[in-house]
Amino acid sequence: MQYRNLGTSGLIVSRICLGCMSFGRPDAGRHEWTIDEADSRTIIRQALEAGINFLDTANEYSAGTSEEFVGRAIADFAHRDEIVLATKAYAPWRSAPNTGGLSRKALFQAIDDSLTRLGTDYVDLFQIHRWDYSVPIEEVMEALHDIVKAGKARYIGASSMYAWQFSKAQYTAERNGWTKFISMQPQVNLVYREEEREMIPLCIDQGVGVLPWSPLARGMLTRDWNEKTARSETDMLSAYLYKATAENDRQIVEAVAALASEHGLPRAQIAMAWLLGKTGITAPIIGATKPSHLEDAIASLEVTLSADEIARLETPYAPHRVVGLAGPMPLGGSLTLKK
Repeated sequence: MQYRNLGTSGLIVSRICLGCMSFGRPDAGRHEWTIDEADSRTIIRQALEAGINFLDTANEYSAGTSEEFVGRAIADFAHRDEIVLATKAYAPWRSAPNTGGLSRKALFQAIDDSLTRLGTDYVDLFQIHRWDYSVPIEEVMEALHDIVKAGKARYIGASSMYAWQFSKAQYTAERNGWTKFISMQPQVNLVYREEEREMIPLCIDQGVGVLPWSPLARGMLTRDWNEKTARSETDMLSAYLYKATAENDRQIVEAVAALASEHGLPRAQIAMAWLLGKTGITAPIIGATKPSHLEDAIASLEVTLSADEIARLETPYAPHRVVGLAGPMPLGGSLTLKK
């Protein structure tokens, strides 16, 4: 396994991050394609044995059961001080005011709830999952700073937003002497490269680690264009992210397939090798539901593409509309009372 510092921080992470959205009770949350605890533990143990020390989850994944699965697996299979454990907060956990978003109240509740589910007294990286238009950024950054100072998180990070928003957050923290973000999770893959315009150059300039989510475009880059899977048939977010650009995306998927055939390698390894070779990329976040998914991600670390091969993969790309960034979060509905 290869390792890098996350941004300019002293935190050392594996070049492959195990994304844990795939883990959780299928009957909980929004993703019915997730795998149960027994299968999740198999993947987590495989990752740890391969040298992956970085796991990323979120409070909203499978209604918190992802965090529960991950916490129990780490307790059984690893030394906590060797693991970089990351989680995220933003999405509502109930349909009621204050049960979501990035207010001080919500962030303190979210970190406490996540720590309980994870079975630990701190996370290494606490991330805001999206930008909250309803809360002043000063309130967000001070709350995150206080969470770090309380010992509940070692570092903080952010996920998909506009570059001006991320810059504003960092400036606000620096101006007030508060903790700054060390990482950014944007969507980056061969069929969605819009973050190369502003966010990634900003992160490189400011020494922020880049942790791409959906590095294989939710599996699109790993299979024939018309092939269906349980996830592709039920994952509504995939349609939102890629439906409008399908004609262009198909050309890229076919370019990956052709190059993989020439190398005699799985397509996933080619797509991942391209991403790992891009300047500024620290650790792509890999979602795995089968051992082979993780095997391909790890093997891609040893795949080197020539300049001509990279050009073949990149040439079909056309500008895409910006997707994956949250708008204003709706207010919660009626309160859910404890019985």
